[in-house]
Amino acid sequence: MNKKMEWKRTHYCSDLRVEDVDHEVVLMGWCKTRRDHGGVIFVDLRDYTGITQIVFKMEISEASHVLADTIRGEFVLAVKGKVTHRIAGNVNPKLPTGEIEVLIETLEILNQSLTPPYVMENRENVDEKLRLTYRFLDLRDSTLQNNLMLRSKAMQIVRNYYTSQRFFEIETPILTKSTPEGARDYLVPSRVNPGLFYALPQSPQLFKQLLMISGYDRYMQIARCFRDEDLRGNRQPEFTQIDLELSFTEPEEIYSLTEGLMVQLFEQTIGVKVETPFPRMTYQHAMENYGSDAPDIRFELKLIDISDIAAECELRVFKQVVDKGGIVNAICVPGGAEFSRKDLDDLTEFAQIYGAKGMAWIKRNPEGWQSPIGKFFTTEQKQRLEERVGLNEGDLVLFCADQKKVVYDALGNLRKEIARRRGLLNDSEYGFVWVTDFPLFEYSETEKSYTSSHHPFTMPDTDDLEKYGETSPEKIRSRAYDVVLNGVEIGGGSIRIHREDIQNKVFRLLKLTEAEIESKFGFLMKALSYGAPPHGGIALGFDRMMMFLLKTSSIRDVIAFPKTQKAGCLMTDAPSAVETDQLDELHIRVKASAQQTE
Repeated sequence: MNKKMEWKRTHYCSDLRVEDVDHEVVLMGWCKTRRDHGGVIFVDLRDYTGITQIVFKMEISEASHVLADTIRGEFVLAVKGKVTHRIAGNVNPKLPTGEIEVLIETLEILNQSLTPPYVMENRENVDEKLRLTYRFLDLRDSTLQNNLMLRSKAMQIVRNYYTSQRFFEIETPILTKSTPEGARDYLVPSRVNPGLFYALPQSPQLFKQLLMISGYDRYMQIARCFRDEDLRGNRQPEFTQIDLELSFTEPEEIYSLTEGLMVQLFEQTIGVKVETPFPRMTYQHAMENYGSDAPDIRFELKLIDISDIAAECELRVFKQVVDKGGIVNAICVPGGAEFSRKDLDDLTEFAQIYGAKGMAWIKRNPEGWQSPIGKFFTTEQKQRLEERVGLNEGDLVLFCADQKKVVYDALGNLRKEIARRRGLLNDSEYGFVWVTDFPLFEYSETEKSYTSSHHPFTMPDTDDLEKYGETSPEKIRSRAYDVVLNGVEIGGGSIRIHREDIQNKVFRLLKLTEAEIESKFGFLMKALSYGAPPHGGIALGFDRMMMFLLKTSSIRDVIAFPKTQKAGCLMTDAPSAVETDQLDELHIRVKASAQQTE
């Protein structure tokens, strides 16, 4: 038997302390650095737990010293030796193992390594594309290793919490049926059923509802989900969510369960006490005050409607917008009068990204208003406006006039940008809020029809359904809710439709034909007709939650093998072309234009 395979590791690299002095130990890991100090060779040996300094001296083992001279960065080593004190001048207080070192008696080089393509200790200054190409090396970085270890701990906390609340962890299919849930499906061709396709699940939504119909009462899953959508810093084509469903429930119970999880998760991972209950606001309140259905409540800078005053003033742009059914909103920035003209131009350009055509402003100086639009307001109108927005000396007011969607989008993002520039965002502050009473439908200008705001299985307010269903579907409120943290939606859910007649009404309002309902959702309609209990649930974005726990702005820092913003893996070169024989077997033909693009 190979001698080195007989070795058994006695400690990890961060385990050793002064209490271990004079003990013989076996360590295994990677060479982080190697230093030759006049015949004495020092190596920082690294594993996922940390670093131990190991020392090679001729007088202890000539063979090991000679072999150590060949060690280079990222070589894989196994060593035997005795723990000793570091001499006083060499103690490293930054390391848990900084008071000791190991004098090596025996060395085995388990594997060599090519020279890494970048200096691994300088990771932060290395292009991300290069790091993602060599992700197996990038993951050796202590920051990423700590991130993934905390992720693992968080998963255990989640499982333990829901187990204590009598939830069953049940797996649902990965290969399933394509159903409309708001994003594009990833399709998987079926070899044994030519011309037919599975879809990777955007969520386990329908299956968890079916489990409620099957009587399982409380379901939980840490689920892998897939959505073929445009990517941003907090999105990936495949992601992980904490998925829940409960029978015989109401939103209050789901709020309480979710808040309880957050209390435990934040306390047990980063030592932060989360205050409960979370504040609540309706969707309408969120949009009118924050310009977003995911409001950041850590700072004020609320939107203020001044449409009535704007309609009376002599500024033609304001009057025309109001006359056409639009609105004029303002944001008052305390101390904002110090903004330069360039600052104001920059903010205007920022708002234009979100559709604003321009940005009017007022500064309140000691001598009064400084503004290009001041002359269009009477003294009485000025006074009313100042009272409405809370304008004081030294403040700035920014205005946006347009249709509601544009105003909310522009000012909602602008308030966050101003908060960032003025240092109002505290990463150590956690502003949780529930947003409720979402509209059941949204009108799509591209499709010229109504679409589901969340998904078509959300229970409507039944009074609204009866009142507005045939005439004004956009006014129907849903029994949906989102949990938002620092302006980011980290979870969303609803009470579900458990009655076949209501589900059918919702499908009809979405302009689905009888044939389409049967084709896409026949199995669900059948299940609803066999004693479906009232039920509801929520899905929490686990990756996004980890971003907050780890205070990182990129979701790629909390996932082992992430995709790029073009949904590619630089390490494996996925997605990639496949052999013609494979395509033939699946009865698939690739368009010539697609092949040329690749």
